[in-house]
Amino acid sequence: MSPTTHPVRSRKEDREQALVQAAFNQIAERGFEGLRTREVAAGVGLNIATLHYYFPTKEALIRGVVAHAMDRFRSTLAPHGSPADQLRNHLRAVRKLLRDEPEVGAVMGELALRSARDPALARIMAESYQAWHQTLRGMLRRAARAGHLAHDLDNDDVAALIMATLTSMTLPSTASADRTDRAFRQLERWLGLAALKRHRSVSSS
Repeated sequence: MSPTTHPVRSRKEDREQALVQAAFNQIAERGFEGLRTREVAAGVGLNIATLHYYFPTKEALIRGVVAHAMDRFRSTLAPHGSPADQLRNHLRAVRKLLRDEPEVGAVMGELALRSARDPALARIMAESYQAWHQTLRGMLRRAARAGHLAHDLDNDDVAALIMATLTSMTLPSTASADRTDRAFRQLERWLGLAALKRHRSVSSS
């Protein structure tokens, strides 16, 4: 998962994005079971045949929705600063994203729950999570090499723990601003990022 670029889009891409956004909005408002492809098409002024031209199957449309949601998470990546700064900023940007755009968390939470009983969706989610895991693992490895994290931490396990924590924040039973803030602060403490920031502040004063 790397920072997103935004090239000039074609008319086809604009239509695809409009359909994906309409499907995303339906899932956010009604849940996965409330997704109706005819309504998605009608919502952007197209018929169902045109929708099927761009997305031949419902699975293809859902794949587009997941990619759209992951693009929002990808937007929280910033390549500047030290490895520890990049990791800390990513965690804080994800926290802000979930607070400012609750629909992103609602959709990802809904899809995560549904994927437990939908093999096709489970495969789509697994692909996205794997890309995110690789990104986090790389950030952790660079931070450890720079001496910002303990070297005895297993990057794979820590990346999985971070993902599990962040993913749980999208579930209805745990999605509250206060709980989310506490979870993020605890992650920073556990990784030593909060202490590192305080040390830098003292050193520079």
